[in-house]
Amino acid sequence: MSIGPGWYVDPADPDTRRYWDGEGWIGAPIPVDATPPEGPPPPEPPPTPAPESPAAPVSAPGAPAGQPIPGQPTPGQPMPGQPYPWQPSQGHGQPQGPPPGWPAEGWPGRPPEPRPHGLPLAGFGARLVARLIDFAIVFALNAVVNGWFVWRLIEEVTPYWREVFRRAMAGDTSTEGLPQPSEQAGGLQIVILLIATALWLAYEVPPMASGGQTFGKRLVGVKVVPMSADQPLGFSRALRRWNTLGLPTLLWYCCGLGLLLQLVDALSPLFDHPLRQALHDKRAQTVVVQLPRTARPGNTAPKDRSTGNDRATGHDRTAGNDRSSPDDRTDPPGGTP
Repeated sequence: MSIGPGWYVDPADPDTRRYWDGEGWIGAPIPVDATPPEGPPPPEPPPTPAPESPAAPVSAPGAPAGQPIPGQPTPGQPMPGQPYPWQPSQGHGQPQGPPPGWPAEGWPGRPPEPRPHGLPLAGFGARLVARLIDFAIVFALNAVVNGWFVWRLIEEVTPYWREVFRRAMAGDTSTEGLPQPSEQAGGLQIVILLIATALWLAYEVPPMASGGQTFGKRLVGVKVVPMSADQPLGFSRALRRWNTLGLPTLLWYCCGLGLLLQLVDALSPLFDHPLRQALHDKRAQTVVVQLPRTARPGNTAPKDRSTGNDRATGHDRTAGNDRSSPDDRTDPPGGTP
């Protein structure tokens, strides 16, 4: 089993992450919680020559003592054309196997998930709940702003659909003489979609640009951050991210094509690994992370053991009631092991 190039946890030091180029580790290690750069690390300077071994090399018969045999490598040096032990080979073939330290059959379990800026990736369920909350809010805004236009559109198309259903119940499949909606119906549909798109843009883009969270994402505890640095998205990046998902709303008029595009975009994180990026995340170069849970209300700091009763050791450390032995008074913070 071959492992593709990428940043992985170093088996020799689980607190660090190194780049595996398919044949060997290259570059300097980085902390495991740090965000790895895109692609391989910059090339390292050539290694300094290793100090000569105290043991004298074997000399050829008739050669002066200490002179190595021609064609034989000096101790600590590779054979001609071979890489140093700490350098990957220069071959251009396929990866030869997993990194050193792992079993030959492959990785022991799934590789660790990335942690952009030290935070875990948000799950699909949390993202879906946040999006449904945002959709409910945008729908409520549309009910207020778009309500009159929707009511006028329903009045325009109701006679047509009422007659279609009546004929279907009677077994009549003819389409002659059906009451047609007026030309105003098409204009109403365009106006409704324009208003709905504008409301969605005004609701989502400004808070995403400044803090990376809409109201729904704030409730669920997820946040959108750039892949390059832990900083606000900015208006330009937030707009690019929304365009991929929000602008297809204008294509609902075309036989629901826009709704189909939005459905594909919404499901795309299920098939993207390892960063779980939706199509709009890929366009804006962002990832969705899960924020750590804050302390619950009512939780207080642990009681200072310098006052009151120490229930763990039975010592009463109030003034005048220290029943512990002199040796106990020198225990480090945290009690006697």
